[in-house]
Amino acid sequence: MTKRRPIVAIAALIALAALPLMITPAGGQQLSDRAKQIGHKFMCMCGCNQVLTECNHVGCSVSASMLKELNQGLANGGTEESITQGFLQEFGTKVYAEPPKSGFSLIAWVMPTFYLVAGAGVVIFVISRWRKRPATEPSGGVSAASHVSPELLERARAQAARDTED
Repeated sequence: MTKRRPIVAIAALIALAALPLMITPAGGQQLSDRAKQIGHKFMCMCGCNQVLTECNHVGCSVSASMLKELNQGLANGGTEESITQGFLQEFGTKVYAEPPKSGFSLIAWVMPTFYLVAGAGVVIFVISRWRKRPATEPSGGVSAASHVSPELLERARAQAARDTED
């Protein structure tokens, strides 16, 4: 009897640990693969700035209603375009997870490449200008030593000799 008690306790713990995996969370729903694929193209409109199918707010009613609408649209035979148009009419263009690659939104796709090319051009231009500049003599180099009088140079050598004697 005492040997069965730990086994029963372990089995109960395993069952309790596996229970959340077997139960669909409250408010959760099974999305088709097509609904998940389409849902990745939209943002959750609750303000979390997350993709619709990945909104992790507990009890987020906005994502639940949007996913329900998406799933129902697909179940009723709606196309991706009709569902997209419905979301656009309801929420506007901010519902897109990424801007469309057409019209004015095309600038969001083109500008990073433009800035990269323009920046590389500026860097190449500046480096080529630096390389073409004539070399100037350093201010503390040989030319500065030629302006020292021989008397002053001899006096400095004598002072250095006195200072370094042991």
